[in-house]
Amino acid sequence: MIRQLGPEDIQVFRQIRLEALRSEPAAFASSAADWEALPDAEWTRRLTANAVFVDFYEGKPVAMMGLMRQGASKMAHRATVIMVYVRKDRRGGGHAKALLDAVVAHARSAGVRLLELALSAENPAALRFYLREGFREVGRVDGGIIHEGREIDDVLMMRRIDHDASAG
Repeated sequence: MIRQLGPEDIQVFRQIRLEALRSEPAAFASSAADWEALPDAEWTRRLTANAVFVDFYEGKPVAMMGLMRQGASKMAHRATVIMVYVRKDRRGGGHAKALLDAVVAHARSAGVRLLELALSAENPAALRFYLREGFREVGRVDGGIIHEGREIDDVLMMRRIDHDASAG
């Protein structure tokens, strides 16, 4: 069951976000330590500033995907897919596809035309998933993330959703 989280869901958000950062530390720009130090007010701000969707399996949060809309008026038609995570034992279970569908529907209803994202070049499964879902690679940032002293490239991708053949 997918649900968009609200301010009353701060504990669910904290649980799944910290799980993601701890279990896949090389996949995110933030570290678990960055988020563990945040006061509750900042957790609430981050949850409400962005649309955050969580997929629940057997009543427990197992996957998450967020949407961060551009703030500048001339870029308000763009949004970035953020905080993507699926628990290892639930991968391949359709959670990412279901979350992406929910994010796309939400984005469209808000007038978003372009979805953007960045992912680790060391995550070929995610790259294949996004290509299947209609995203295309638009660039790379060499050494975009430094994890444990090692540079990891970011793959930049985008997908139009205003006249999208892969919708549905």
